[in-house]
Amino acid sequence: MVAAAASSAFFPIAQASSGKKSMVLGGGSDNLDSRGIKSKFASSSGGLHVKTNAQAPPKINGTSVGLATEVLKKEDATSSPPPRTFINQLPDWSVLLAAITTIFLAAEKQWTLIDWKPRRPDMLVDPFGLGRIVEDGLVFSQNFSIRSYEIGADQTASIETMMNHLQETALNHVRNAGLLGDGFGSTPEMSSRNLIWVVTKMQVLVNRYPTWGDLVQVDTWVGASGKNGMRRDWLIRDSKTGETLTRATSVWVMMNKHTRRLSKIPVEVRGEIEPYFIDSAPIVDDDSRKLPKLDDCTADYVRTGLTPRWNDLDVNQHVNNVRYIGWILESAPVSILETNELYSLTMEYRRECGRDDAIQSLTAVCDGESRDVGGMECDHLLRLENGPEVLRGRTKWRPKQANNFGILDHVPAEAA
Repeated sequence: MVAAAASSAFFPIAQASSGKKSMVLGGGSDNLDSRGIKSKFASSSGGLHVKTNAQAPPKINGTSVGLATEVLKKEDATSSPPPRTFINQLPDWSVLLAAITTIFLAAEKQWTLIDWKPRRPDMLVDPFGLGRIVEDGLVFSQNFSIRSYEIGADQTASIETMMNHLQETALNHVRNAGLLGDGFGSTPEMSSRNLIWVVTKMQVLVNRYPTWGDLVQVDTWVGASGKNGMRRDWLIRDSKTGETLTRATSVWVMMNKHTRRLSKIPVEVRGEIEPYFIDSAPIVDDDSRKLPKLDDCTADYVRTGLTPRWNDLDVNQHVNNVRYIGWILESAPVSILETNELYSLTMEYRRECGRDDAIQSLTAVCDGESRDVGGMECDHLLRLENGPEVLRGRTKWRPKQANNFGILDHVPAEAA
């Protein structure tokens, strides 16, 4: 009887009849309410009660109507329900099957990531761009793919893009070596003494700018620079052909982030970084020529009203050194930008720039005696509006080579 009640609960069978009747499945009784149809389990025997209340057929001009409806109801009442078989009593497995399918798809996706293989042979080295330490733990190497938003009007990566790659590999080198403290590239001993790195000089020599879709490999290493400085060099190559694209060298010193004064390298900090020094010459020959101090009389072009944006600041709350390059080019004449490309850059950082500072950019185009054959040379100066110097620089330019592709026609290799 209990089994019959349970089966009836999941497979109810409704029967209709004319008149006011009560049919009991499995025994028991219940009172009929005024809503017409009511069903529930009997408390005594577990049976199912089904009660119906049919009203008299309506009349029109004394004649009863709805006879056909009554005949259909009687036929439905006398017809027997379909037999219950094993098939129509099975539960709905669709929810369980959907859950199993989702689990298998998620597992397949994770396995694909673990067993990932590059489609391009040139991506075999550092395929995810995470970087790695090579050459006895002294050189850090990282790959970068040139994105569409990193190219400029010349359809090549901008100088700012290349400088950002240099900065990124420098920080990742410190992190992968296990020397990253709680500062921006600071070691644990530097962090405990409130010391940070600041760049004093940067030289960049560009052989060729990469284009959209190119994969470049950036190698970087460090060495000593005098008694209280550190030199960092970079080499950017085409990851597929090995062609040298860019070489860069820089000199860094320590500064107290609270007093903003330069500091000697403490013995404890030297013990952290010296094991990673490489005894080698700078990758770029030092340009020992003195950078001139420009003023309103000696400058050919002056751009005023330059102010840092919030996104120009780094975690040390001063303007990122890459931003200075954009300010230098703000005062460069458009005629040079349109017909020449920058291939040599020298910068000497004189002081830091904060978010509330207003900057002026000055540029002087050098005369013919100091120009390279077929190229141009410019001297630059960034200063605060109240006078103090921020940076001195020198740029060298060469004529642009005609591109053999158009913006809409160029598709990187293996991009399709």
